Amino acid sequence: MKFKKKMSVTLLLLATLGFFGAFLFLGRGLETKVSAETDGYKDLKIFSEVLSALKKSYVEPVDTKELVYGAVKGMLNTLDAHSAFMSPEVYKEMQVDTRGEFGGLGLQIGIRDKKLVVVAPIADTPAAKVGIKPGDVVLKVDDFVMTEETTLMDAVQKMRGRKGTAVTLTIYRESEPEELVFTLIRDVIRIKSVKSRLLEPGIGYIQLTQFQEHTARDLSTAIAKLMGADIHSLVLDLRNNPGGLLNSAKEVSEQFLENGQLIVSIKSRDGKEDEYIASRSSRLGRIPIIVLVNEGSASASEIVAGALQDWKRAVVVGTETFGKGSVQTILPLSDGSAIRLTTAKYYTPSGRSIQNTGIDPDIIVRPELPKEVKESPIVREKDLARHLSNETISEESDPADPEQTEGDDSDEPLPQAQNMSPEEDAQLKKAVDLLKGWRIFKEMDPEVVSAQKN
Repeated sequence: MKFKKKMSVTLLLLATLGFFGAFLFLGRGLETKVSAETDGYKDLKIFSEVLSALKKSYVEPVDTKELVYGAVKGMLNTLDAHSAFMSPEVYKEMQVDTRGEFGGLGLQIGIRDKKLVVVAPIADTPAAKVGIKPGDVVLKVDDFVMTEETTLMDAVQKMRGRKGTAVTLTIYRESEPEELVFTLIRDVIRIKSVKSRLLEPGIGYIQLTQFQEHTARDLSTAIAKLMGADIHSLVLDLRNNPGGLLNSAKEVSEQFLENGQLIVSIKSRDGKEDEYIASRSSRLGRIPIIVLVNEGSASASEIVAGALQDWKRAVVVGTETFGKGSVQTILPLSDGSAIRLTTAKYYTPSGRSIQNTGIDPDIIVRPELPKEVKESPIVREKDLARHLSNETISEESDPADPEQTEGDDSDEPLPQAQNMSPEEDAQLKKAVDLLKGWRIFKEMDPEVVSAQKN
């Protein structure tokens, strides 16, 4: 396969995780603050007139900063689902998140049909322990009622807090006749982004739960440990990994690819293209690799899965991924606040955009659910309010068109719980069986293999 192999341009790419309680975003960090450029913005006069009228005539005193913040939030709310305003407090929390530690509940959430929906609880967090499930709709956080105007940032901010403090969530679950009320105690959520073990002699297993500052380093350690155990094949589990740092995605990918191979390209509105190239070669050689994905695999996860799939370095197994193919830039403002702005889309080495479509597995394997567990709707990028379109597919066939996709996701089962044994996890079992079969065929008599090909 002959993809591009250019030298990569060095840029200050700050991996921004957004919020672990929400979706995790790829981002390009800029250290320079935004400057005001008012030339040609005649409509700002209207804003000034409204602000002046409110300060002069509103029935109660108003806080100018709150009015401005509200206006900026509203402005960004007219854009795509991943562009948003961050107050100084929220921006500081986001910066903490890149280290993989924060105070909160451990929920991944998204907006669907103007409702706050749980994408997935993070394992071993307060949210997971009390039994909150994917597909649950959050109606209230304490006394704060979620409305159509509630943004993802607003919801995250309400759920965040100091360790040991309590928060009550009121939940609607389709399978329950009445609303559910959960009281959770906030904890320090430490995300261990790399987990590894031997599934059985010779078959290694690595699970990536987030893409953080130290993920690539921890992955390298895990690979070295497994290589020391003489593995002959590997399962890389990216299920329910909502993404994270762009640099981390690049550094993770190159641990499975060869030096000089294209990992991902980023294209902005003006047509400028940045390419991220593997700057090292994998220590794994050519051992067989299975990558597990599902609808919870998003953003940075899709970059890694797409790169390994395009270069035929791994077989991707599972279900269609989330479909977030956009890049967010963090723009700090003069008062310590910031805006997260969608500025580009990314493309796999073969040039495909996964926006709204996701990564299609090479082998589709759906998780098996106990009969008593009811299926819940699955939230993907195409279900989010104000999602971006995919310019590589026609509007008529765009899977993001709600008239064409209404009800499609409800036919999909819930994501399988992680850390199960292969016997309990249908997708993991399939991966192990494929790797065993791979090895059996490799060790067969070459003449027999040749006869089978013919």
